[in-house]
Amino acid sequence: MSAAKVDVVVIGAGQAGLSAAFHLQRRALSYRVLDAEEGPGGAWRHRWKSLRMATVNGISDLPGIAKPDVDPAEPSSEFLTRYFAGYERELGLEVLRPVKVTAVAREDADPAGRLRVSTHRGDWSAKALINATGTWTRPFWPIYPGRSTFRGRQLHVADYVSAEEFRGLHVIVVGGGISAVGLLDEISQVTSTSWFTRREPEWRDATFDARAGHDAVALVEERVRQGLPPQSVVSVTGLIRTPALRAAALRGALDRRPMFISIEPDGVRLTDGSLHRADVILWATGFRAELEHLAPLHLRGPGGGIAMDGTQVAAEPRVHLVGYGPSSSTIGANRAGRAAVAAILKLPGLAAQPLTRFGA
Repeated sequence: MSAAKVDVVVIGAGQAGLSAAFHLQRRALSYRVLDAEEGPGGAWRHRWKSLRMATVNGISDLPGIAKPDVDPAEPSSEFLTRYFAGYERELGLEVLRPVKVTAVAREDADPAGRLRVSTHRGDWSAKALINATGTWTRPFWPIYPGRSTFRGRQLHVADYVSAEEFRGLHVIVVGGGISAVGLLDEISQVTSTSWFTRREPEWRDATFDARAGHDAVALVEERVRQGLPPQSVVSVTGLIRTPALRAAALRGALDRRPMFISIEPDGVRLTDGSLHRADVILWATGFRAELEHLAPLHLRGPGGGIAMDGTQVAAEPRVHLVGYGPSSSTIGANRAGRAAVAAILKLPGLAAQPLTRFGA
């Protein structure tokens, strides 16, 4: 089967993918962005309405165009869908959707050869690949004894809509990240909650500035450089005590409990043997990278992760992962898009091109 030839294929049109597309366009490389969504916005299209722009940091700082005015009270799903759509339109980015990539494979044994990107809408042949599929489509559900016996409702944060649907119910929230504490704050204002985590959360009282963000990304980057599965950026940054979370703490919503030992039909069994009754278990347990389509490339190492050199897969320099490891948060996504393109320009047959009108 014939395949459309381009210099670079970008998979995913979220923040990291759009950043990569911007830099590819500046360097006059031929490219195509393949996005599985029905429209612009990436995973933000699916975020709950109560997640407002006031609590979203850095996501709208896309390169090349001045950041638009933001209403802090506007739902992030609405603002970012509109903003990403305008960004794609104004720059004329080459985004094709909806396209589901099913596999990426080497076309031959030549290490400087092409990669075949297979989709349900045809194939593309590329000299390099930037994978920006993120994590939203792979929510992580821990395996827990008795989970299938619970008579109440279980859901992941990926399925969350509104606190109002839990009014009058006792909700257990599991997880120690930003989503967990944010939803505890929200849900605890309409009903009773309990919070369980595997580890004691680490709180920060200081403002999370650019230097702290840089240091956090560096720590996660070192982990993936060693070929270990990446950890979230928040695992090294800690949780910031915002005014809203201070209020939640005063309500008792952030009184953390050590993880329960099993799940039963009417609740969870605590370490002291008592039963903690619940109507809902909300798993705020994070996400895993969406990389199944890269399986034919055999990128994973003995440590279970993919050894990285910046955004570049150490064992396969034609493949770059943005939105993986240190660039899986808003802190590193934009930088990763630029870094990936800079590295791709060093590949054979992809010499640097003059910059376009959007400047250096």
